[in-house]
Amino acid sequence: MKELIYEAMQFARHAHAGQKRKYTAEPYSGHLAEVAGIVASVTDDPEVLATAWLHDAVEDQHVDLRIIAQRFGPIVAEGVAALSDVEEDDHEKQEAAARERLHRAEPWVQTIKVADIISNSSSRRVHEPDGAARYLADKRAMLAVLDRADARLMEIARLQTA
Repeated sequence: MKELIYEAMQFARHAHAGQKRKYTAEPYSGHLAEVAGIVASVTDDPEVLATAWLHDAVEDQHVDLRIIAQRFGPIVAEGVAALSDVEEDDHEKQEAAARERLHRAEPWVQTIKVADIISNSSSRRVHEPDGAARYLADKRAMLAVLDRADARLMEIARLQTA
């Protein structure tokens, strides 16, 4: 099953090739590796770790979920789907929809979202101080509904978004 993680890593790196982090211009694959590494600190489940690598493939790169399902199986595809935001014109509607969707998600999916928040929140404070307050408020609201995520990661995320 470790092959699944490796394949997901390779697929994600290819799908996000050329994409850069918003504030640092570093390769986006660094964010994916960080999220997967954070998740790996609390689980060794191959499907969970594959999902962590692929969590932004649909939302950012418009990879078809059917391809994710074919290559990585239905569990990974369902996790990626739950972690993928649907674009809305209204920011508040998009955030509310994401909170509702992720509140109903499996605990392991919630844990990946918490890892994503940990990875993203530190760079926001440094690189976007003006927008950080709104971003962090949105993330605190998200954390409030992720009631089945890993408690250790939740503690870190709460401290980081305070």
